[in-house]
Amino acid sequence: MRPLLRRLLPALCSAAARALLARRAVPMALRPAEGAARAGVDARSAAPEHDGLENIQQKKIFKEDMEKTQQSEEPCAADSVDSLMAEMPFVDTDIEDEHAMHATSELSIKKKRKRTTGREIEEGTERKKKKNKQYQPNYFISLPITNPKITGSIQAVQDAIVQKDQRLSKAMVRSGSLHVTMFVMHLSSEEEISIAVGALSDSKVFVDDLLKGKRVDLSFQGIDHFRNQVGFVNLAENDHTALLKEIAETMKKIFQEKGIMAGEERAFKPHLTFMKLSKSTELRKQVKKIDSSLYEDFKNHYFGDEILHRFDLCSMLKKKQPNGYYYCESSIVFGESHEADLVKEALRRETQALLPRLNQIKELLTSPEIRTKISKELFEDRHNSNSKWKSCIDSESPNA
Repeated sequence: MRPLLRRLLPALCSAAARALLARRAVPMALRPAEGAARAGVDARSAAPEHDGLENIQQKKIFKEDMEKTQQSEEPCAADSVDSLMAEMPFVDTDIEDEHAMHATSELSIKKKRKRTTGREIEEGTERKKKKNKQYQPNYFISLPITNPKITGSIQAVQDAIVQKDQRLSKAMVRSGSLHVTMFVMHLSSEEEISIAVGALSDSKVFVDDLLKGKRVDLSFQGIDHFRNQVGFVNLAENDHTALLKEIAETMKKIFQEKGIMAGEERAFKPHLTFMKLSKSTELRKQVKKIDSSLYEDFKNHYFGDEILHRFDLCSMLKKKQPNGYYYCESSIVFGESHEADLVKEALRRETQALLPRLNQIKELLTSPEIRTKISKELFEDRHNSNSKWKSCIDSESPNA
């Protein structure tokens, strides 16, 4: 700062001196006129030598003034610089300190901006996490697996895998929970749950229209995996599988039209999950990937067919039912013929469970000893009943 002022101040002083000289020159030029005015007629009648003397005096006075002006200019270039600078308002401020302050200010602004930007990023991340959490699926449409042949075969696979690696017992899906997920959704309130129940009910008409009374058999065959994290049974590709995909897409659109956030970006791939590492946090620390050789013997195994008969609106978070199946908000069942098949299937299962007991009873009845014992007990009961009846009649007789 000081070197710059030292270069500029001499020029400023010189300009000030010239202005002062011009200001003084005007009154000196006026002095002869003023003298002439005072002299009046005497001046006009003065001798010529008086005019020459006056001119000499004026020149002498002008010369003296010029010398004084020059003397006043010379100190400005040196000694007066410091005195003038002392009067400047920024005399105590060093340009390096000022630059340092500016740099610190810029650094502070940058840090503040960085902190602000970081906070904005954090806030944006928190909003994103909150949004992801807000729209994280918590409900789904389930196609339950009820065929004992399928559930039994899957249980056999699970047992075989656990025998080879007992740690994976925590990854197994209970037979009561086996299902095919049609699509997922997020329901954040009871009102949205009610809307979803209504959407499921509305879907029945469209699904019945797609089925046209036909029976849909879903064949499960072969085992595959997702990134060695999830093990599942494949749904065999056929016309019925294509129809199931069409049903899923139709139902999803119905839910979306109701304002429900339903479905995923990825394409629908129907599958039956029987094992997944995500079931246990502790397990995921121990096992990073599921070895496919554990279920190599069942790679192409046929597990059975499931009749498409019901869709359920299930909760992922609410407590499961005693049989292991998910908490169900609502269900739709398809066609009378399918309901009749379900009733027949239920009766058949109950009958099969009772057949061993019935055979035991039949064997007991064919035994002579058992038959004699039963006849004796029946005779005694009949005799006792007749005796009681006779005693009652006698007690009511008038002669008694």
